[in-house]
Formats: sequence, structure tokens, C-alpha cells
Amino acid sequence: YSCKRRGFCPSCAARRMTESAALLVDEVLPHEPVRQWVLSVPFPLRYLFATDPVAMGAVLGIVYRALAAHLVRKAGLTQKTGRTGAVTLIQRFGSALNLNIHFHLLVLDGVYELTAAGPRFRCVAAPTPAELDALLGQIVTRIARQLERRGLVVRDAENSYLSAGPREEDSVAAVVGHSITYRIAVGPNEGRKAFTLQTVAPMLTAPAGDERLAKHSGFSLHAGVAAAVHQRDKVERLCRYIARPAIATTRLALTAQGLVRYTLKTPYRDGTTHVMFEPLDFIARLAALVPKPRVHLTRYHGVFAPHSALRAQVTPAGRGKKTGVSERSPAERHRAMSWAQRLKRAFRIDIESCERCGGKVKIIASVEDPAVIGRILAHLEQTKQASGSAADLTTAHRARGPPGQREFDLN
Repeated sequence: YSCKRRGFCPSCAARRMTESAALLVDEVLPHEPVRQWVLSVPFPLRYLFATDPVAMGAVLGIVYRALAAHLVRKAGLTQKTGRTGAVTLIQRFGSALNLNIHFHLLVLDGVYELTAAGPRFRCVAAPTPAELDALLGQIVTRIARQLERRGLVVRDAENSYLSAGPREEDSVAAVVGHSITYRIAVGPNEGRKAFTLQTVAPMLTAPAGDERLAKHSGFSLHAGVAAAVHQRDKVERLCRYIARPAIATTRLALTAQGLVRYTLKTPYRDGTTHVMFEPLDFIARLAALVPKPRVHLTRYHGVFAPHSALRAQVTPAGRGKKTGVSERSPAERHRAMSWAQRLKRAFRIDIESCERCGGKVKIIASVEDPAVIGRILAHLEQTKQASGSAADLTTAHRARGPPGQREFDLN
């Protein structure tokens, strides 16, 4: 029961999350250490990326090349003798349903050394705080230079970079801008800050700093999450986390006054725990989060790129160009999983096998009429009350013979 659209169907979102994680773990990411790099950008660039996907792609290429060059140098190799790879999942949402375009890059925590016998993986140490600061400064400089060259940003007298704005007017531009800045987009309160609830005392002291976090000119680069070779389950959980849907329906509710209340996953430092929306403004928030058509939110770099000569050698499924093989066979192609397979993959729930006999379970009917469903549930409840316990419905007791002489003697 999924609509297969680009919106916010919970069924579609769960399907995409589970299948994307399974695809990356089974067919793309090799059995090597992986590190997550997260790059956040300032408000003006979020607006630019939302209205100009081409500029966003160019910036993402700059970020990956900087990270790849850093890893190659740290491994003691050169661009001709070393290669690495990454998979980027572009997230468009923040914890308060605001438009927050940022990059989650799953980068190999090492480099493939090109040898005559084939690629050989060499691990590298985790980045130090000084390396993170230098790397982020290099990324910021290159991004500003590239966008200024393309005419997308301008430089003022103080040498600071300001967005030059979109090249063409868009009917959703105002909605996008208000979503980025946490403001109401439509209605009589347009332009005002979104209504929030503070139910936790504000933090009086700043939290402990993260040694794997660097900040520069509104940018932030985090590299504190990594998975070792044997932690494939952690890699899959990480993939599901960065491929998760924008809305957590369990944190969404409707108040008695008709407002939409969304609970934050983690309270803000000022004690904010909930964000409130008018129904029309809530729809505007959702509209801002929908990506433009034909904009890919998953990108492959380096040895994982579609045209990489090393892709077939390093990926578990041998994806890519193969010598003597013009096309992958139907058995090798990735196929969509059934809902039973997704439940088993994500929650370790196996509904395809009978608990008692171990046989294959199959769907014999799909009951959708509410009246029929109500009668079935009412009948099961009556049967449960009549039997005294739910266990009697599934447990078959064997018949026993008459009591023996010893039982009479005990009485």
C-alpha cells in the first residue's frame, strides 16, 4: 500500500529508507571501514541549493574532492596511485520540519592503492581537530570562489560572501525562504517566527565540545561517526538513519484547537520541545521540503561512480563495467523487496514462516472493509474472553487418559 510518489507517504518513505540501506550495504559499500562526514551550510546557501540544483551539485563535487585529496595525502599516496570513494545522501529537512539542505557523505575511511595485482585498501587514522579546521577552511574558500565565478554570490567591501539570489522568480521561493528561516509562510502571521513550546528549562552551560566538529563562517563539518570492518549492522543502521523520511509520524499530533503539533527529537538549548503550525502553514512547510523533479538525492563518487573502472572490483555485487560482460543478468540486478522482507531486514520480524510448523506463510486475502474488520476483531475478542486466555487460541492440548490409581491415593 504505497503511492510511489515524491511526497510524504509513510509507506513509501519506509520502503525507500529500508531498500536504500539494503542496497548500499549489500551491493555498494565494500567490507572496509566507513566514516560519515556531515557538512551543513549557511542559510543563504540553503536557499541557493533549493532553487538551483546545478549549483548544489557543483558544491558537492568540491566537497568530495577536498575530502578525497585529504585521505590520499594522509595515506602517503598521490592522485595517480590512490583512489577512494563515497556515497552522498542529500537531506533537505531539519528537526523542526524546516528546509535545511545538508550533505551526509559515507566515505571510505581509507584509500585504495593501485598496484599491479589490483587495488589494495589502506586504512587511515581518524581526522584530528586541526585537520578538520584546515579542511573546512579549504572547502569554504573553494565554494565561495566557485559560486562567485558562476555569478551566484557577490563579495562586499568587508570580503564577506552574500547570496545574489535566484536567477528567476519562483512561485515557491517565498515558501522556501520562510521555511529555511523558521518563519510562517502563509496566513495573517506571514513573516513571523514559528510558534514554539518551551517545556524544558534552558541550558545554562554550553554542552561539551565535539573534537570531531569544525565550524567556519556558518559552515560546520562533523566526522565523529565511523564503523569498523566488522560492524556491518552499524553501517546499515547509519544508512537507514541518513535515508530516513522527513516526517516522523509518531511525533506528529493535532491539538484540540486545530493546530498541528510536532515534537522535536532533541530539545533546543532554549528549552523548545514542540513546534506549532496552522494547518495551511504546515502544508507550506511540506511543500518546501519536496525536491524538484529529476533531482537525485543520492550521489556516488570516486570508485563508486557509475563510470569508474574500479567499481566492479571493489563493490560487493561487482556493480559496474566487467570484462567480457556487456550487461548484468536478471539475477544480478537489484530487485525490490517485499514488505515481509523489509520487516525482516529492519526489525528482525519474520512473517513468512509459521511459528509452529516452520512452513511457508502466504497471503490468502486482503480485508479492507472497515465493517468486516470490525466483525472479525469482535469475534476474536469474544473467543478470547470465552477461552480465558489468548494462549488457548493457538495452543492445542493433547487429550489425556483417565486418572490412574496413584492420583486417587494422593487424594
